[in-house]
Amino acid sequence: MIEVALTRFDVARYLETLLYLYVLLIFVRVLLSWVPRLPYNRLLRAVVQFVYDVTEPYLALFRRLVPMLRLGPAGLDLSPMVATIVLIFVGNLLVAIVRG
Repeated sequence: MIEVALTRFDVARYLETLLYLYVLLIFVRVLLSWVPRLPYNRLLRAVVQFVYDVTEPYLALFRRLVPMLRLGPAGLDLSPMVATIVLIFVGNLLVAIVRG
């Protein structure tokens, strides 16, 4: 029987990977917001819905704190940028604490 022992470095590396994956999902969410209508495809719709379901709870926290920037008749949502900066800062701090 093979035993697998996780070290603090393994946990920190796993946490860091999750952090960057979540930042990537936020980036994909921003890109998807620029495309008003995607062609219907069941697989594409499932992927888009997954990205929205995973990122919306975190981004909603920052939408309440960061008002939308008005540019004439249009608006610019800065909450993904602020949320990403906070996520990277807090995530890197947490990874450093886990590494020791």
